Amino acid sequence: MDFDLIARCLHVLGVVFWIGGVALVTTAVLPAAVARQPVAAQLELFEVIERRFAPQARIATLIVGATGFFLVARLDLWSRFSDPTYWWMHAMLGLWLVFMLMLFVLDPFVFHRIVPRLAVTHPRLTFAALAALHWVLLLAGVVTIAGAVAGSHGGNLW
Repeated sequence: MDFDLIARCLHVLGVVFWIGGVALVTTAVLPAAVARQPVAAQLELFEVIERRFAPQARIATLIVGATGFFLVARLDLWSRFSDPTYWWMHAMLGLWLVFMLMLFVLDPFVFHRIVPRLAVTHPRLTFAALAALHWVLLLAGVVTIAGAVAGSHGGNLW
């Protein structure tokens, strides 16, 4: 059995599910929530979808992290972290760490306490901040994926 191939497949599928979910939330869910009136309906739609997607995103990021670590260790790719040519390796690790922090610490312990209160008192600002954050995360994900695909096939986008 080719564990490297299985790990690569799981890694890519996890990234597709995870960043694809970020794209869905950024381009469809948040704009749909903002279009609803009153503000309570905006927050309700966002929370219903987020409550269902967050556990799935957590599982996907855990799979991506486990398979990424497995592949780096198994293929002895540690030296890539000391070579700027492999900037996308740093980007993958950095993006993963940011999402781990957000999904496992900030979302359950900070955002769920702050966002509902802010959405009631400052709905436009709250949803604008959520949208901006999601756009930054999506852009970081897209750049990282593009760099990783090009880099892992011998190219360099920059």
